[in-house]
Amino acid sequence: MPTLNVVDMTGKKVSDIELSDAVFGIEPNAAVMHMAVVAYLANQRQGTQSTLTRSEVSGGGRKPWRQKGTGHARQGSIRAPQWRHGGIALGPKPREYGFDLNKKERRLALKSALSSKVIDNAVVVLDALTVDEYKTKTVVDCLAAIGAGKKALIVLAANDEKAVRSARNIPGVKTAQVNTINTYDILNADTLVIVKDAVNKLEEVYA
Repeated sequence: MPTLNVVDMTGKKVSDIELSDAVFGIEPNAAVMHMAVVAYLANQRQGTQSTLTRSEVSGGGRKPWRQKGTGHARQGSIRAPQWRHGGIALGPKPREYGFDLNKKERRLALKSALSSKVIDNAVVVLDALTVDEYKTKTVVDCLAAIGAGKKALIVLAANDEKAVRSARNIPGVKTAQVNTINTYDILNADTLVIVKDAVNKLEEVYA
């Protein structure tokens, strides 16, 4: 059972916490984490690109010249793909790139990502993130004090508007709640900063 220090916003240790082996201590499954990341990135694609085929461009209703006897190659329309202003052959059309993992795979990927961060000593448990006013400097000073890297993911137990808005202008820093975290954001962060209450919720949901 992994044991981590719980620190306050100044980086001072205030207590210890034992993490659940079922969530933070499993053997990471690289294949499932890879599938989860690919699925996340694929679902971000809009797939709205579109080109006009020869049936969609204007003009070209008449055969440009007779079939034989001109010395030219035979042509049926001036809007065929080889003509200037012609249609695009085999071009992209709107499509859906996304795909889903089943619930068991999503849970395994998330727990694998959390466990891999614990193995890499890249998890900081914060006693509480108290932001009394909308002030970016408060979060910047906190992250510097606890030794967070350039890219940090702050996991909150519940929506805290002041904390979220104070952190959103910091380059490389993202905030998430227990019900909105995903495998990609966890793996993409240098440091995973979890508020103590969020640890309890994660264990309650995923253990």
